[in-house]
Amino acid sequence: SLEKKHGALEEELESILASPSSDDREIADLKRRKLRLKDELQRLRALTRH
Repeated sequence: SLEKKHGALEEELESILASPSSDDREIADLKRRKLRLKDELQRLRALTRH
């Protein structure tokens, strides 16, 4: 599900941020992917409310 994917990205992001050798581009990519999933979840939830 999208919620599981979002949670997995959150865990991956936390792991990378905890690493001293984290790559800024990788972090930015993960944040973008996570935001896209969050937006999609909100859009789907809004559609199911109507």
